[in-house]
Amino acid sequence: MEVRSENSIQVRSDKFPSTVIPRTRLQVWFFRVCSSILLWTCLVHIVAVAELWHPRLLTGFTSRISWITRPPLRLQHSLHSPPPLVPPRYYRSNGFLKVSCNGGLNQMRAAICDMVTVARLLNLTLVVPELDKKSFWADPSDFEDIFDVRHFIDSLRDEVRIVRRLPKRFSSKYGFEAFQMPPISWSNEKYYLEQILPLFSKHKVVHFNRTDTRLANNGIPLFLQKLRCRVNFQGLRFTPQIETLGHKLVHILQEKGPFVALHLRYEMDMLAFSGCTHGCTVEEAEELKRLRYTYPWWREKEIVSEERRQQGLCPLTPEEATLFLQALGFTKETQIYIASGEIYGSERRLAPLSAAFPRIVKKETLLDPAELQQFQNHSSQMAALDFMVTLASNTFIPTYDGNMAKVVEGHRRYLGFKKSILPDRKKLVELLDLHQNGTLPWNDFALAVRQAHEKRMGQPFHRRIIPDKPKEEDYFYANPQECLCEGTGCEDLLDPGKSSKATMTAGEQL
Repeated sequence: MEVRSENSIQVRSDKFPSTVIPRTRLQVWFFRVCSSILLWTCLVHIVAVAELWHPRLLTGFTSRISWITRPPLRLQHSLHSPPPLVPPRYYRSNGFLKVSCNGGLNQMRAAICDMVTVARLLNLTLVVPELDKKSFWADPSDFEDIFDVRHFIDSLRDEVRIVRRLPKRFSSKYGFEAFQMPPISWSNEKYYLEQILPLFSKHKVVHFNRTDTRLANNGIPLFLQKLRCRVNFQGLRFTPQIETLGHKLVHILQEKGPFVALHLRYEMDMLAFSGCTHGCTVEEAEELKRLRYTYPWWREKEIVSEERRQQGLCPLTPEEATLFLQALGFTKETQIYIASGEIYGSERRLAPLSAAFPRIVKKETLLDPAELQQFQNHSSQMAALDFMVTLASNTFIPTYDGNMAKVVEGHRRYLGFKKSILPDRKKLVELLDLHQNGTLPWNDFALAVRQAHEKRMGQPFHRRIIPDKPKEEDYFYANPQECLCEGTGCEDLLDPGKSSKATMTAGEQL
């Protein structure tokens, strides 16, 4: 009887009628590995083809495969389970849109939303935006250092095709030069279709080298307005590192009770840009003026500070913010988170605010220095942490209506019209001066402040439209009304007379 092991092979020939050649273990292992790879490759291709033609046919089967092949739970991102990929939108691309955003984090955030919308309107392929590295903050962060780039691409693939970089044939290494231009500010659909789209037929790649407020607030088709919201509220998600630390900050604050997020925009760049020096020493005012002349894109150089302040165009000083909060009814027991960078004048200017509200905190006081180390010298990443805290706060109060104040205000509306107290700075300055010169007693001052802000607490209302004056009308991202409600009840919700019933006194409830 002839016995053969499974690890042997029989060879028959005339010279050797029956010869058994043993297999090595390595050969057997190699054969099995190759077979497994081949089988899995075939299976993946079969599933992909089936999903392409009949997406629901293998739903149960593919879900089991994903369950088998996904990484262990401890390796997955703990804050977000990956959503199912939406089917891509297939279209013939008219060219590549490259954009360089300018400004701080929230100005760039709004610009990214606008550029995605423009790419969708013109059927373009959008290259992942470049972020500003040359502004006052000199932040070297790239898009993927702040935002989850994979989520950004995947979550919007049913609207627009987004790629990480241009194809090599359009690289400067191969002598290609993209056509550069800044689109006209506050432009509408007609401008982009008639003046911008034809450029792609000639150049294939167009580079927008400025992107701030390049899309109109109003007069844009509803589906594009909703896309702007979708990018802002869903497509732009911070990196896991930022979100993890941001959620930790929120958890620490919430453990101690309700809290106010005060966006104290009393920082060196804002004071230099606005020309506001109220409360500053002569030396500080000169320093701010010199800084203003350093940056050529800050157009106004000679500014009369007191005139600007009386017009309500200056950020509240820390001293003014203190009186404002007290007049609204906030007490020493109020927990206040300062959402800002370094305050100009440092602790000297913060002293009145700290004395009136001992429970003032900042990210630097709540977190270990080692936790913030990775974000040092990256102002946009630090601003992202403040952004997360301001969204989660019980009450949000900005001292200036800059980009962060407006974008946070709109986002809080989207989250259910969360309370945001928006100072009427022109009225406030008038009341503050009357109180400080002894004309207006404290009780009368506090009452006047509360009455002036009864309808400035984030209630629903229609966006104010001023034809031909887009800078003076309400900013889309501060009140994206097209995205805040659905159905027949929208008009009732946005009616100022009806929504005023929900007004609360700040001191009664955070």
